[in-house]
Amino acid sequence: MIATLGIEFTEIGEDFLVARMPVDERTFQPYGIMHGGASCVLAETVGSTAGLLCLDTTQYYVLGLSMNTNHLKVARSGFVIGTARPKHLGRTTQLWDITITNEQGKVVSENRLTNMVRERKSDQLELPLPK
Repeated sequence: MIATLGIEFTEIGEDFLVARMPVDERTFQPYGIMHGGASCVLAETVGSTAGLLCLDTTQYYVLGLSMNTNHLKVARSGFVIGTARPKHLGRTTQLWDITITNEQGKVVSENRLTNMVRERKSDQLELPLPK
């Protein structure tokens, strides 16, 4: 889904991860604005990936457990930018705040993602991290 929607990781910091997604025919709903589900995909993508970056991925992985999204502004074109910041990084759960803005810096949605941290089994494939 990341490649299909054109999501790209653009910046990584000590306590944040940023990705962007185009607002176009891939992410539109019938009224020509970005579909709310596309915001959720961007938020979960950046939050789950940020969660992985906090772990030893040879031993652990994360699964999205819960997502809450508040849509505040429509997006019609350009890109939206999702920035994930941790609220809690525990042994079994993580809590992430993800703010999605438009290119002008106006907030499109506020999102909260809860990740479950799971121990990797020896027969599981290694997960690729963003480039």
